[in-house]
Amino acid sequence: MIIHIDMDAFFAAVEQLDNPELKGQCVMIGSPSGRGVVATASYEARRFGVHSAMPMFMARKKCPQGIIIRPRKRRYKELSVIIMDLLREFTPLVEPVSIDEAYLDISGCRRLYGSPEETARQIKAKVLDTVNLTCSVGIAPCKFLAKIASDLDKPGGLTFIRPENAMMFVETLPIEKVPGVGKKTLQHLKKIGIKSLGDVRNYSDEMLLKKFGKFGHHLRDLSLCRDNSRVTPFSRAKSVSSETTLAVDTADKTKLLLHVLRHSEDVGRQLRKLAFRAKTITLKIKHADFRQFTRSVTLAAPTHSSEIIYKTAVKLLAAYPLTTRIRLIGVGASGLGKKRGAVQMDLFKKRESSDSNWEKVDKAVDSIGKKFGKNTVKKASLHDKS
Repeated sequence: MIIHIDMDAFFAAVEQLDNPELKGQCVMIGSPSGRGVVATASYEARRFGVHSAMPMFMARKKCPQGIIIRPRKRRYKELSVIIMDLLREFTPLVEPVSIDEAYLDISGCRRLYGSPEETARQIKAKVLDTVNLTCSVGIAPCKFLAKIASDLDKPGGLTFIRPENAMMFVETLPIEKVPGVGKKTLQHLKKIGIKSLGDVRNYSDEMLLKKFGKFGHHLRDLSLCRDNSRVTPFSRAKSVSSETTLAVDTADKTKLLLHVLRHSEDVGRQLRKLAFRAKTITLKIKHADFRQFTRSVTLAAPTHSSEIIYKTAVKLLAAYPLTTRIRLIGVGASGLGKKRGAVQMDLFKKRESSDSNWEKVDKAVDSIGKKFGKNTVKKASLHDKS
């Protein structure tokens, strides 16, 4: 049996916990500038149609009385660590999937904590008693159903999909509730008459493969309650990224170089901290009209060098046709792996100082500025590593 724990409006709930005056208020976590998106909204704000990932200016229109609070990531992480450690007291098989949700395999916990429902109630009570926050819990024979179940009775709910009822539950489950079904896929599914997950059983494997590729086979497996994915306690990071919503929309590539540089440094720092090297570098761009695009390139050799990441991202930016202004830019790295084998170092090569490395970057940016036919980026800004 699998349990999915989902903290209720986690960021907003933490702010209401730390500041009792916010209880009962419409709290929206994000940048007060209105340029970013809502990270989390309290349930009071959600009644007005505010939800996560909504542009903040839209959230303000829907809920003008809303209180906007900048996220305190360190505080959220502090409580997340406490919660995850608490969950591991019930079973070592805990798989955190984000800062505020996790899967637990409780298959061997019956003798210790009783039935799955009794175990879930004890977990909910322990979380509330320890951090004074509520969570919603889903219990099911597999991971995908457990996640769906945790979302059915929020906040503070507990939903148990018993093995004998799983097929009946899937029969009427709206297809848009299935993880991985996005807007475009949903349109195609409904065009051919698939409105619930149970409807998928009416189509052959060949037809599903032709229409949706491997995802078609995945949908068929889910429609038959076949989900063999296990709870993996120590899953490694699959990608790292860094991005910024700009203070002012711009199409000036020279100005964008500063952000690309900062994000490349951040991504490289994350990779080195994790002791990973990345095979693929991605540039992310979101236009002023919220259209989003990514451009990626696969490197000849994996890297954790900020300089290589930066130069690669710059090439992607130079090749991108900026016909309209953009509001967000970011850099990501994926295809992560450990460095294998030892590297022979040059015994006589002098170690370069960080200043000389930055001088190289200065020269690179100068040449790029000339390529774009614009003024070179101010070097003073390049040395601001904050």
